[in-house]
This record gives sequence, structure tokens and C-alpha cells, in this order.
Amino acid sequence: MRHPPNFNGLARIYRVLEMATFGPWLWRCRCAFLDELRTRRSAAVLGDGDGRFTARLLEENPLVLVDAVDASVEMLRALVQNAGHRSGRVRIHLADAREWKPHSPAYDLIVTHFFLDCLTTAEVTALARRLRENVTPKAVWAVSEFAIPEGWFGWLVARPVVQALYLAFLVLTGLRVQRLPDYRTALEAAGFERARKQEALGGLLVSELWTPRAH
Repeated sequence: MRHPPNFNGLARIYRVLEMATFGPWLWRCRCAFLDELRTRRSAAVLGDGDGRFTARLLEENPLVLVDAVDASVEMLRALVQNAGHRSGRVRIHLADAREWKPHSPAYDLIVTHFFLDCLTTAEVTALARRLRENVTPKAVWAVSEFAIPEGWFGWLVARPVVQALYLAFLVLTGLRVQRLPDYRTALEAAGFERARKQEALGGLLVSELWTPRAH
């Protein structure tokens, strides 16, 4: 298995980099379905970067307990700092999500914001199948990702942007994945179905809610 990329060096400047490149749009994608997550009680949040979304989730939902998984100790440290006095409701897991074994028998929320693009399609499939066995029947999986839409915008704008981002993260973190995974096919193969979808920036950014299919 590949070593996970090293995001430690980006922890302190993660928000600045995000704002410099996409302004508020990535944050808006993360929060697209936040209103629908206020009744959740047990969440697995994978690769939340500096943890700003986790902090917001804890603020909006006073009862949720979060398992935060990341391979970067510095990102997890930033997550705890951003969570502030609510960090007592977060269990930290310094782990490669591809190997991490869920700790709750029944999550009702999974969150992966701009994380699945660090994995291959096969790795997303394996992760989704493992998580499928640890969610409640009414669970939701909140996904935010980059996408390359069909048509001229996809070829002339979205594709070069995504390629530039992968190159940048290869240099900055050692990320070896250099193409977007087909995460939708992966989630469907693992037993999930898409319930909601929103797009931004012409389809370059997508926010989705997925739910487990009945066995």
C-alpha cells in the first residue's frame, strides 16, 4: 500500500491556500447540507484537513460525537484547536483511512470533504465497503469533491484546474494519485445510493448526500 501523503507542512496555511485559490467556494460546498446533519449522533469524519468543518458540525449539533481520522498529526492538532471547548466530543485517530477500522458499531453520519480525491477508485471502494458495515440504515454520507463536467468547460477549464491541483499536491505533500477516482461507482458498488446533489463553479465542485441501500 502507498504511504499516505504528508500534509503536516500545510496545516498552518491550509485555510490561506484554500481562500487564495477558491475563495469561499470549498467552504460553501462543505456546508451545503449542514442543516440536514443537525440530528446526527455518531459521525466518522475522514480527512477534514484543519478541522473547520468538524468544528462547525460540533457547533451546529450539540449532541454529535465525532471520530476524526487523519494521517497528519498536525492537521489533527489544528482540528482540536479549531474545535475549542467542544473538542471533548471528538475522538482523534491518527491513522491512514485506508487501514482504519471504525470504532463505532453504527455511525449515522460519514463525512469526506475533498478527501476521496486522495484515493484511487479501488481504495474508495474498499473504504466504502468497510464503512457500509458500520452505519445505521438511515445514515448519510456527506461528500464534497472536485469534478470534471462534460462539455467545453470540463475540457478547457475544469480538467486543467484539477491537473494543476494534483501537481501542486504532488510537490507539496508527495500525493501520488494524479486523477480523480470514480467515487460514485465505488460508493454504488459498496451499497450506497445518491440522495442529493448540488454543483458549484460550473460543475467543478460538487456536494452530495449518499444513503445506504437496503440489503
